[in-house]
Amino acid sequence: MKPLIVAIDGPAASGKSTLGHLLARRLSYLYFDTGVLYRAVSLAALEHGVSIDDEVSLTELAERAHIDVIEPTVDDGRFNTVLLDGRDVTWEIRAPAVDAIVSPVSAVPGVRRALLGQQRRIGRRGRVILIGRDIGSVVFPDADLKLFIDASLDVRARRRCQELIERGESVSFEHVLEEMRRRDERDRRKPVSPLVVAPGAIVLDTTDLSVDEAVDRAAAIVAGQSEASLP
Repeated sequence: MKPLIVAIDGPAASGKSTLGHLLARRLSYLYFDTGVLYRAVSLAALEHGVSIDDEVSLTELAERAHIDVIEPTVDDGRFNTVLLDGRDVTWEIRAPAVDAIVSPVSAVPGVRRALLGQQRRIGRRGRVILIGRDIGSVVFPDADLKLFIDASLDVRARRRCQELIERGESVSFEHVLEEMRRRDERDRRKPVSPLVVAPGAIVLDTTDLSVDEAVDRAAAIVAGQSEASLP
C-alpha cells in the first residue's frame, strides 16, 4: 500500500513545492502546501482590520476560522481549492497585501498552535502530500513517509533569482543569495518549529537534478516504501 501521508519539508527554493505538486499528480494525491493556512489567516486579518502586532487577536482569529484544502474545484490553473469559512479564497490569498503580512502572521505562536489542528484534520483524510518546514518534525512526526528536500545555497538562490526575474522584478543574484542565507539562519534558529531534518526523514538533494529527475527519485522512494510495507 502507498503511504497515506507524505510529509515534505525543506528550505526555501529547494524545489519541494514543485516536486510535491508533481508527485501528488502522479500519485493522484491531494497537494497541500500548509502555507496556504497562514495566508488564509492573513487574509482574514486584513478583512477584519486586525493588526499584525496584535498577537492575541490574530490567535483568536486563527482559532475561529475554519480553513479547508480540497481538490481543485475550478480548472483555472490552481493546484487545489482553499476555503475560508466555506468561501473560495484560492486566489485572494495570493494578493500582494497578503504577501506583505503572511511572514509575521505565521511567526505568531498562537496562530501556529491554532493551525496545527487544522493541518492535522486535513492530513488525516489520507492520500495527501503535505509541504512545509515542520511537517515531519511537528505536524505529522508519525507520517508514513517523510522527505526532506534540499539543495545547495547557491543553486537555491539562482532558482529564486530566476523566479523573481520571470515575474518582472529587477534583482541581483548577490542580493538574493544574501537574503536566502539570512532566511536559512532565521528558519533554523526559530524558537518555535525550526527547520530541521525530522527523525526518520529521507534527504533528497536536488542540487544536480532536473525537476523531472527529482520527481522520479521521489516516486521511486514512495514505491520503495510501499514495497517495504508489504508482508
